[in-house]
Amino acid sequence: MGVLGVLLLAASLWPAAREALAAFSGTHRLIPLGQLWFEIDPPSLNLAQAGIQRHVAPWLWEDVVQPLLELPAWPVLAGLGTVLLALRPFRSR
Repeated sequence: MGVLGVLLLAASLWPAAREALAAFSGTHRLIPLGQLWFEIDPPSLNLAQAGIQRHVAPWLWEDVVQPLLELPAWPVLAGLGTVLLALRPFRSR
């Protein structure tokens, strides 16, 4: 979980930097997680939606996943990465 946490923290830097650059240019707006996912791989977003709605539960997409995808990307990625890092087992030396 530690490696995934570090990767998510690193991934949060990209949308944070994009938002910071937009703020300096005067066109600041938050980048939703769903938009970032769509920019990276649109078919996987559509597949995830169809799979969750058809094979798991439609309410899960509408009430849980969709609201998460509407949140700003960098805090969600950074928060999830931080949680995963906090949950990793500690090694004693």
